[in-house]
Amino acid sequence: MRTSLKALTASATAALLVAGLAACSSAEPSSTSTPAANACQNVKSGATSKSVKVTGDYRATPKVTIDAPLKTTDVERTVLIKGKGAEAKGGSSVDIALAAYNGTTGKELTAAQGFDGSAAATIQVNDTAYVPGLVRAVECLPVGSRVVLTAPAKDAFGNQDLSKLSLTAKDSVVFVADVVDLPPTRANGKSVAPTAGFPTVKLNAKTGEPTITIPKADPPTETKVAVLKQGDGETVQPGDTVTVQYKGVLWRNGEVFDASWTRGAPASFQTTGVVAGFKKALEGQKVGSQVIAIVPPADGYGSAGSGDIKATDTMVFVVDILKTSR
Repeated sequence: MRTSLKALTASATAALLVAGLAACSSAEPSSTSTPAANACQNVKSGATSKSVKVTGDYRATPKVTIDAPLKTTDVERTVLIKGKGAEAKGGSSVDIALAAYNGTTGKELTAAQGFDGSAAATIQVNDTAYVPGLVRAVECLPVGSRVVLTAPAKDAFGNQDLSKLSLTAKDSVVFVADVVDLPPTRANGKSVAPTAGFPTVKLNAKTGEPTITIPKADPPTETKVAVLKQGDGETVQPGDTVTVQYKGVLWRNGEVFDASWTRGAPASFQTTGVVAGFKKALEGQKVGSQVIAIVPPADGYGSAGSGDIKATDTMVFVVDILKTSR
């Protein structure tokens, strides 16, 4: 049985992040500590990784031949194509195309993604956010590279439940990945004059992280959205998967309750998987835009509240829209 690419890439941390954005039961991702950047482990090529035959052009769906059952006791990486672009350093986000296989059977673990013009997947080069085998495959390689990684399943997936991937601890796995791009980490649109009545936003010149100052006034009773930077990229459609940087503060005291900036990498999720106010801030906007949204309880957590967010709290989000895909 095939599984999804999300299951292959997302660790418990990333899965909780997505679940934390679910409407109704919970609505926004919970705050976590900033991940330390991975140091490159420089996984070496070996007889097992070299034995996997891969043909096809970069970004084209590869034809992969595995001499199954593939047996291995270590993680090995063979770089098939060395790119010339920017390097996917530890802690950075990277867009990849991926094909994954059960090395014991030679069968696909998931349908290949990111090849032949399809949307690439965005991951972070960070073991605490994504499975270690995938991080080992692409870490510190330049954009334009293609790599094959072989590993025991337990080493590739770490603490993941292998049974959910139709794997056992005795199986081996094969990843074939293309390093596609290093996505932007901040909105690059044209600045727009602030809208009266909204909180003021000041950006860190180096990182782009916003500081949000709440006005001394009562918040609006309906969701309000204003554009701070106008992008010229693709328009976010209902149900799209977006990649964003965001910060959320409470209107009553200006305190930050969540921010992707503190985690060191953008977040990705479907617009249909977030509370109504966040959804309204995203859909219809263009990639490259930065928006500010004032979200009252009715479009947020409602009467239940969540953690430090009270049932009466109005939330304010500043969101950089970096990428959208269907």
